[in-house]
Amino acid sequence: MATPAPPAATSSSMASTFRAYSMPLILFAAAMFFQLFVIPKSFPPSNYDILGIKMYSSIEEVREAYENISSAWNSGERAPVTLDFIKIQYAYELLTNPLWKRNYDIFGIDEQIDVIEKVKEQYAGESFSKIELPLLDSVSSDIQDHDLTIITSKDFQTMFQGNMPALIQLCSFGSKSCDKFSDAWKKIAALLGGVANTGLLELGELQLATHLAERKPTGQPFFRNGLPSLVAFPPGCKTSNCLVRYEGELSVDSVTDWFATTILGLPRILYYSKESLGQKFLAKVSLHKVKVIFFSKTGERAAPFIRQAAKNYWTHASFAFVLWREEESTFWFNSFEVESAPAIVFLKDPGVKPVVYHGSVNNSWFLKIMEQNKQQELPQLRSTTSMELGCDPRGYSRAGHHTVTWYCAVIAGRHSPELSTMRGTMRRVEEILSNEVESRSADEEQSIAPAAVALKSKRLTFAWLDGEAQKKYCLFFLQSETSHEACGERTDMTDVPQLYIVRYKRNVTEEGDKPKEKPKSIWDAVQDQELDPASQLVAKYNGSNEIPEIMKWISQIIKDGDSRDLPHYRTRTPHLVPEDSEPIWSAGVQSIPSTNTIKQSIRSILRGFYDRIGGDPRIGPILLLAALMSFGAIWLRRSQATPVSNQPSQPNSKEAGRPRRDRPRRVTNEHFPPSITDMEPKDSYQWSLSGSDSD
Repeated sequence: MATPAPPAATSSSMASTFRAYSMPLILFAAAMFFQLFVIPKSFPPSNYDILGIKMYSSIEEVREAYENISSAWNSGERAPVTLDFIKIQYAYELLTNPLWKRNYDIFGIDEQIDVIEKVKEQYAGESFSKIELPLLDSVSSDIQDHDLTIITSKDFQTMFQGNMPALIQLCSFGSKSCDKFSDAWKKIAALLGGVANTGLLELGELQLATHLAERKPTGQPFFRNGLPSLVAFPPGCKTSNCLVRYEGELSVDSVTDWFATTILGLPRILYYSKESLGQKFLAKVSLHKVKVIFFSKTGERAAPFIRQAAKNYWTHASFAFVLWREEESTFWFNSFEVESAPAIVFLKDPGVKPVVYHGSVNNSWFLKIMEQNKQQELPQLRSTTSMELGCDPRGYSRAGHHTVTWYCAVIAGRHSPELSTMRGTMRRVEEILSNEVESRSADEEQSIAPAAVALKSKRLTFAWLDGEAQKKYCLFFLQSETSHEACGERTDMTDVPQLYIVRYKRNVTEEGDKPKEKPKSIWDAVQDQELDPASQLVAKYNGSNEIPEIMKWISQIIKDGDSRDLPHYRTRTPHLVPEDSEPIWSAGVQSIPSTNTIKQSIRSILRGFYDRIGGDPRIGPILLLAALMSFGAIWLRRSQATPVSNQPSQPNSKEAGRPRRDRPRRVTNEHFPPSITDMEPKDSYQWSLSGSDSD
């Protein structure tokens, strides 16, 4: 009689079996959960199912199905439940509107689905006959009503002929959401004018709309956040592989800020208060830059074209915004002569009156006044301005490439009250020379005529040089015992700005007729390339700071430089040191991964995983198949295992064919003869070796 297994062995066997089949059980439970809960939620009954007709039925078939249901209600065969009536009526109204039906069939758009819950709550406990019809309000939207750029498949490619970025709105003229967003879209398109191409794509352009839409795992095009949907093409992007979708709030400020920051990589312009403007903006901006201050009533972010200007003119100007408050109007008027907002203020040289513009700002007008006011009244000679000012021997005059001789008058010194005074003096000199004064005598007019004519013809430029930052360049021109008073670091309290003028001259005949000879050696080639194309003669001013004296001296230098045959001496001028480091956004939006870009990539990966898990109906059958295959494999492996018994284990098939030697389990030395080393002879003795270690 068999002895029953003890309870401990039975429980151990059940635990072992459960562990062995744990994976198939988990897969089976996941498959059932997916089929019973996930699939019904992801794929609810369609409006066609509610009407009892096949998918994508025609409008006539929808009407016919609805009439059959209505006739059954009217005949009294079955009284409709209020909720069923709402769903049927909703499905009928949706599928009989051509635009709504198109959007629903192709893109799965059902933006008015919340109407069912609203009507259900409104008429809870009441008869269906009291429900007001229709449930859905149609939108009468005509293309001619929109003063916007409408994109078609034909002119879509024309938007990408250059490298201009683009922002496209995908919408339907039957959509209430698109109709509400139309006014905001007009403002967005106006703000992006000149910075990006904008256009509106109606879903009727099916081929293009499906190409720009997202795809479900089933292959159906859809818009994750509904309509309207905004897609952006960064600069240089011409395919759907690099487009970026907007997922934020549909407001003018949010959309334009996202496009300017994420797509264009433009810098943000900060707002400052009355207390923080001086400490955090004016005091920290480089002295050579023009300060551009915008006064706004609304507090909205800077328009993209203003941010684009901030990026383009970063070497010349710095930008700030101030929120206008009426209680602070007196302060702003006393400080910058600003009477009201909106307004723009340009702050230039110290002591110079601010330049104020009142009124709204548009792209073309702002770029025009920005170009006019990008330089200080007396511009600074820097690495980024030397060519533009005509104060570089490697370049040309402001008058053009045909000008042979031109001049640059520079006041050099360290930042100090003395330098500010001399800058003001030079501004006054330039102002007098550029204006015609009737009260001048004939002698005065004749004495300053060469300088006035040269300034008017753009052969004369006035500028100032930061002698401390440009020490090497400053010492190159002011080679004297007193040059340390204007050049290099401040070693004492003495700061004496110095004025000098440089005459540049190009030998046109030599440059044109010079034969292209092969250099005799590498040294000759390098030396010829390093010499400046234009010759330079420097004259330093040692007179008083009186304006008439300075004008006469400059005029005499120009007169001598134009009339006398002075030597053509070329040298190698030191390069100006860049005073501003490149901002991080100057490298371009595509080359620097921003926080928004990283977040968008992570969000895209998670979204794709979610779409696969919740939107692919094949997941459930795949999990069930995996559970069955796993179960079968485990059962087959366990059924082929060797049963445990009390009998001696039989040799396997591999060992059965080999001869087996019987070996005794216990081996003793009883039957073996003693070894020669086991016994000691009787006459044996130890032989001691001389010199051993034991001694």
